[in-house]
Parts: sequence; C-alpha cells; structure tokens
Amino acid sequence: MASLATGNHIIQGEYRVTADPDVALTTLLGSCVAACIWDPLLHVGGMNHFLLPGDNEQQIRDSERFGVHLMELLVNALFRHGASRQRLVAKLFGGANMNSQLADIGSRNAEFAQRFLRNEDIKIVGESLGGDRARKLQFWPATGRARQMLLPKDVAPSEPRKTLVPDLAGSGAVELF
Repeated sequence: MASLATGNHIIQGEYRVTADPDVALTTLLGSCVAACIWDPLLHVGGMNHFLLPGDNEQQIRDSERFGVHLMELLVNALFRHGASRQRLVAKLFGGANMNSQLADIGSRNAEFAQRFLRNEDIKIVGESLGGDRARKLQFWPATGRARQMLLPKDVAPSEPRKTLVPDLAGSGAVELF
C-alpha cells in the first residue's frame, strides 16, 4: 500500500507533495521510477517512487494497478493543493536494468510511467530513464528543478546510505530545469 512520506526522502511505495520552496525531495533509484510532477504557476509539486515487479501477465497487471494507485495518489494530492491538470508537467527518472541476467523491470516501469502520463494528458518535460546504473535524485517541487547523479555500477540503491550520498555538485551530476 502506498503511503505519504513524512520526511524529504521518498522510498519505494511513497509519495510527497509540497509547496515549500526550501524543500528538496530525494530518492535513490535502480529499476524503480520516480515521477516528479508540479504545477509551475502555483509552485506546488511532488514525487513518488514505484516498482512494478512481476514476470508473468497476471503479476504485471496486478502490479500496474499498484503503480496506477501511487500515480493517482500523487496527482490527487496535487489537486488538493490547488494544482490544475492543464498546467501539470512531469519529469521521470530511473528505470535502469540493474541486472542483465534478470527481466528488464526498469523498462516496464519507464513505459508504464510514460503511458500513464500520456493517458492523463500530463506533459513530460524531461526524463532520464534506462541505462544500467542507479541514480540519486533531488527534486525541488516548488520550482520543478531536478538534479540526478548516476552512481557507480557497483553501487546498488539498497546499500547503506552513507555510500550513496555523493556530492551532487561534482562531476557527473545532471540538472533538468
């Protein structure tokens, strides 16, 4: 079950919405996807973090219902903060293929997020999807600014946090405005 994050770090199955200009939401992504959606006029936005596991059709359908649920929670929370569907824009991150020996769950997550946003008429203004490396992501919901750092290939998002907090101002950081 999806839950509203109480802090600024979003973990799998959580989402958070805020209009606080001093808040940066963070997450760590491998094959998971984070949707960062905001209303640029109201300066309110939010982030979620989801994984659609499963390798057979029934598991995929079941997990997509969870993904839809988490995306709907994020969008509806934005509406409760006064956002307008016509103004919502999004950036997508994650969807890496972390293990070439396993099913490419990351691609399915990315395709799901893109399809959901298209179906909801929410414009995607930036994305960094796929690849084979984990990402650390920062998102400022009030402005829509996002910054990611690709982590070394031997670092997985499930390792202790202290190994996953590189200086994002250093080389390798990408900002999407």
